[in-house]
Order: sequence, then structure tokens, then C-alpha cells
Amino acid sequence: MAVTIVGAGIGGLTLALQLHARGIHCRVYEAVASVEPLGVGINVLPHAMKEMAALGIADEIRAAGVETANYCFFNRYGQLIHQEQRGVAAGYQWPQVSIHRGVLQQILLAKVLERLGPDSVRTGARFVHCDQTEFGVHVSFEYEGGFVDSFLTEILVGCDGIRSAVRKHVFSAPDPLVYAGITMWRGITRWPPILDGKTMVYAGWLETGKLITYPISDELDENGHQLINWLVEFFVPPRDPSADWAQVGKLEDFRWACDGLRLDFLDVVEFVSAAQQIFEYPMVDRDPIPYWTDGLITLLGDAAHPMTPRGSNGAGQAILDARVLADQLAEHADPFVALHQYDSMRVEATTRVVHANRTEPPDAILREIYQRTGDQPFDNIADIISADEITQISARYKRAAGFAQEQLNESNQ
Repeated sequence: MAVTIVGAGIGGLTLALQLHARGIHCRVYEAVASVEPLGVGINVLPHAMKEMAALGIADEIRAAGVETANYCFFNRYGQLIHQEQRGVAAGYQWPQVSIHRGVLQQILLAKVLERLGPDSVRTGARFVHCDQTEFGVHVSFEYEGGFVDSFLTEILVGCDGIRSAVRKHVFSAPDPLVYAGITMWRGITRWPPILDGKTMVYAGWLETGKLITYPISDELDENGHQLINWLVEFFVPPRDPSADWAQVGKLEDFRWACDGLRLDFLDVVEFVSAAQQIFEYPMVDRDPIPYWTDGLITLLGDAAHPMTPRGSNGAGQAILDARVLADQLAEHADPFVALHQYDSMRVEATTRVVHANRTEPPDAILREIYQRTGDQPFDNIADIISADEITQISARYKRAAGFAQEQLNESNQ
């Protein structure tokens, strides 16, 4: 069996490692000429770290990032609403790791090249076309200078992101980007550790501006500063949903939201102003599609189920896709059966996460407090919401995304 993977992102590289672990030959084709450590921070949640541990690379990921221990939720006046432990601190068998996306990608790339060989990833190869034949999938990639490499592969997997070209060959109906009405500005700042240096902070709400911060490296520089990922987001009227992470952002476009966040442990304006680069991103996804597979062509990660980045879960779901797909290909000699099983196991599950990210994200507690208090300070949080209700709100998203503690720990028995 031979598998051609389109895209050397987190999903594509993880799939290559999972296939190799099962003795299935594969090769990754990536459009960019050189895979560089780009992007900002992401979170690898416990269900995804479980898969990384099975691949033998969890320790490297942990060493390169921060094991997030707590989430703290504040209103925009700096009043603590709720605090909960995460990862190992919460009793999971696997940690939650906050890490620079580019660093994680480089770890995965290095492992693919080490385990599969130097020719296992071909860069500068832009996917241009595929056709199914009775013998497999005829696929073509174009290289710099116009050279086109065409060959027959048994299985083609599109791991080419939210703008997937492979997806168009699987699902030909209208499939537009859907703008959530929210725009975010993101950056990375070197700053003294916030709180204990292992906490993710959520503050404010979308009507008045919301801030999220989390550290992505345990290493401190000579000034005692840590790399901290941040984002500021709020409702913005309809706009062109470009889905381009590389848009340059401007502080003046969101400073008003920072001015409204009164945190006694952080000067938000000074903090975001210290970022070397600011990126602007309209929050988009696509409506879930009923299937990812057409014959011997299938999809994985954002190519299959692009979701709004509100649950730290896009990369995690791609990592889960990779393990399930590799399992099915190893279990079934007939690739048609394997891909059908993969579809049946993952389409419905990720559809639930897409909808949860739209309606009940993990920080929905901030919305509840904003609405119940009318955006005013409170005297006692218990007068606004009970501890049990807060726990239920948090648990709903974890269950929908597949990383509730009982789900994961029981699955390892």
C-alpha cells in the first residue's frame, strides 16, 4: 500500500509518522520550498498528547513548550470568575502543552525525516490535479520552473489546510468560508511570566474585547522574560474572510479593546505593544460536509473540518484523524473499506466540535458572566453563577471535543 500525503503541516506529518509505525509506505508533498517555523502559539490538548506519546515524541514536545497547569477566567475589570486545573495537574495521564506552532511542526518534520528517510518529504511541490482510475489515483505536482511530476498512487490524502485544493476534488458543491463575525489580532511577546508562568488567562468578552494569553516556552531570557502568546478579539461587522494568518495587524485597530481590560497583574496595552509582529485574522470556518472520502481520495485536519480557533482544538483533531486513518489502513486490506471506516468514525465526531466552537466554546463562561452582570463588576461571583453550573459549562466542551478526563483515562485502561 502506498499513500501520498498533500501538505506538511501538523496533520500531514503526524499521519506520515502513524503510517510508518504501521509499516505503510508514504511520502509527503509540500507546496512551500522550505518548511520554516512560522505562526504563533497553539495548544496540544491531552487527547492529542496521548497520540504523541504513542509515537514516542511526547517528551520532546513537553521540553519545547509549557505544560499548562491552570485556566483563569476574569471579567474585564480583572475580577476572577473561575479557575480550573488542566492537564496532569487536573488528573489527566497526559499533559496539555502550549507551544509555538512552528516549533511543533519542526519537531514532527525532523522525526519524519529521521524515521522515513530524507526523501520522505518533497518540498516546493504544489498539488495541481488528481484523477481516479481503476488502478488508483493519478496525481500531479508542479515544481518551480514548471516541471510537473505525475504518478499513480494507491491513496491520496489531502492535508492541505483550510484552502485545500484536494477538498475540491472530493466535494464539488459550493463550500464557502463562513465568517464568525469575530476578528482576532495575535502576537508573541517576551514578558515576565504572567501569574505562575503556566496559566492560560481569559479576560473580557467579545462585545468589549477579549484577551487570551498563555506562555509557549519555559525558557527565560537574560531578563527573566518568557515567550507568551496572546490574542485580542471582538465582534467586527461582515468582512472578506480571507483566512490568511499572515495579514499584518495594527495596534490602533484593537487598542481600544486593550484599554478596556483592567487587569492588576498586566498592562495589556504595553504587553501587546511589545510584540515583534502582530497578525490579524478574521475568524472563519466552513460548514461541515457529509463525507471526506471519494473513492481512494480522502481529507484530514483543516482540509476536512476547518473550525474556528476557539477551543485550542484544530491541531488536536488533525492528530486524532491521523491515528484513526492509519489504524483503519492497517486493519483493512481493502483501502476502500478502510477509508469508508475512517469517514464513519471521524466525520460526525468533528462535526460536533465545529458546532461546539461556534456556539459553546470553552470560554463560554465569560459570555454568561457578561450577560448576567450587564458588563458590570460583581460583589460575589456565587451570586451570579454557581460553581456547579460553571463546571457543567466547562465539561460540555471537553466532552464534545473528546478530551473529558474520564473519556481519556478510561480509554487507556
